[in-house]
Formats: sequence, C-alpha cells, structure tokens
Amino acid sequence: MPIAAPTFPAPLQSTLSLSKLSQFDLTPSIGTEFSKETQISALLSNPVAIRDLSILIAQRGVVFFRDQDLTTEQQKIFIDKLGRESGRPAESSFHIHPLTPTSSELGDEVLKIVPAFGFRDMLEQPSNLPRASGGWHSDITFEPFPSNYAALKLTTIPKVGGDTLWASGYEAYDRLSPALQQFLATLTATHSGEAFKKVKSINIRSPRGHPENAGDDLLAVHPVIRTNPVTGWKSLYVNKAFTKRINELSLDESDHLLSYLFAHINQNHDLQVRFKWKEGSLAVWDNRSTFHTVTNDYGKENREGNRVISIGERPYYDPNSISRREALRDGAGSDLA
Repeated sequence: MPIAAPTFPAPLQSTLSLSKLSQFDLTPSIGTEFSKETQISALLSNPVAIRDLSILIAQRGVVFFRDQDLTTEQQKIFIDKLGRESGRPAESSFHIHPLTPTSSELGDEVLKIVPAFGFRDMLEQPSNLPRASGGWHSDITFEPFPSNYAALKLTTIPKVGGDTLWASGYEAYDRLSPALQQFLATLTATHSGEAFKKVKSINIRSPRGHPENAGDDLLAVHPVIRTNPVTGWKSLYVNKAFTKRINELSLDESDHLLSYLFAHINQNHDLQVRFKWKEGSLAVWDNRSTFHTVTNDYGKENREGNRVISIGERPYYDPNSISRREALRDGAGSDLA
C-alpha cells in the first residue's frame, strides 16, 4: 500500500480581540509590548483573548507586559492556557527542568531563575568570562517534545544591567539565501542537555511534561528548519547552547555550518530585541521561533525570577509552509498587531 503523505495543522487565525488594547512593536521583526493597563490576570477567564494572544506571541516571537499583578500560580494557569488554546498535544503539560530541586517551594513546574552558575566566581578573573554571545538558546530543545511557550517574571532586579535579548528565528531564516534555505530544510540536528549533568544540583525527573520526555539521556533530534504550527511560518531551529551536530554532514562540515548559523543569529542585531526589566514586568515568548540570552553584566547583585514552560508538539518541517516575509507580502499576516 502507498504511504500516506503527512498532514500538518492549518495556521490559526486571530479574531483581533486584542486590537483595542494599547500595544506597540519594539522592532520590525520581533517584540511587542502592551501598556501597563493590560493585566494578564484579567484575561485568564477569556479563552478568545488567550487564543489570540497565543497567535500574537507566535507571530511576534516575544510579548512584554509591565506592572503585572500576576501570581506564580496564575502564571502557570496562563502558560497552560496558551498551550491548550493554540492546540498543543493532549499529552503535553508543564516542563520539569533538570535544575529544579525536588524540595522547591514553588513546585516542580516552576524554575527559579538565579544568577548563572559559576558566573560570580568568574568575576574575580574577568579574562575567564565567556563571550556574551555564547548564551543564546531556545529553551529545552534537548527534549523530544520541547517547549512551545514560556513566561518569565523577575522578582529581584539589579539596579543596572541584567537585560534579556531575544532573536527572531523567522527573520534568521528569511536572511538566508534560497539555496541555503533549501539545503537546510533537508537536514536534522542533534540537541543535547548533557552539560546540565555537570551541575551538582541536577535532579532529572521522568517524564518531563510529555511521556516521551523521559530518561536521563537529555538528547533529541530535530529538523534544522522548523514550521511553527500556529503561524505556518518557517524558522531556523538550531541554537548554540544545545545544538551539537548536524547529522547528515561530516563532523567538520557540521561544525563549520553550525558556527555560521550561530553567528548569523547573534551578530545580526537588527533581528533582535533587548528588554530592560522593571519590577512587575512579564515576558512571554514562543520557543519554536525565537532564541534568547541574558546579559550577565550586573556584577554581584541579585537577579531572580520565576519561569514556567509549556511543552508543545514534536518539531516538524512542513515543505508547504511559507516564510514570515512571504506571509506579510501576501497579506497572510495582516492580523499582526
């Protein structure tokens, strides 16, 4: 019998229910901020608004809210509803990070963000500090079913510094030549979280938000070009922290190509947005189509917060999907706020 062609979900369409809320884009390709009058806590009982917000986040990559009264429990409810309303698999739930201690007062499903491990020790010898560009990543791509949405609310903010940067995977894809785009679409890459095993406080649980996120390997294989099911847009899906090898290439070829793609992401500052945190700020992003990194420039001050991650679908590439630029040119992205 002939093998049936794979079927992929159709992109979601916004009802534009958020258009009356005050908001503005921070850059042309990534980042939208709502005015402080918009409270996520007030939207939790409105499934249409949550669904439209999931679409906006998927389109703009990352969305910011100021002066939020959202509790940690409401943050969990919010990120869970974003995934549910946008069609995540029924088996998917919250991710349990390997660095979340069993005794965490916030529970397994909340990762407490603290200053980078070992960073303060390296401050005594600045020459040992890694390049800031080395921190770019998409969350937990070492899982077979990685993250769709993530939300971070900082509880302790340094007086100066500690900004977070996000980069657009859509724009990173669009900047590549058509020939390279076509070649990358034929490739897969291995992602690894093995580095976490060097941390003394590691506590690997199973499963971690999906039945297939199990075991201690912390390894997964994903397409180099990924289709976001919410938008139907193509995104570059490799990151410096977790992507270790392009499987179809020799080791030398893989290393050189990944080095180029990582530089393509971190050196093109015009596909990035930089967010300056204030007390009560909340950032919500789509891990399928963005990369992010903290700016470790706040010395020995505290920078702490709570992050919640929802698990999405297994990454896939739909050859019939289009790029963000094609969508905007053809009017398919006309509901962008």
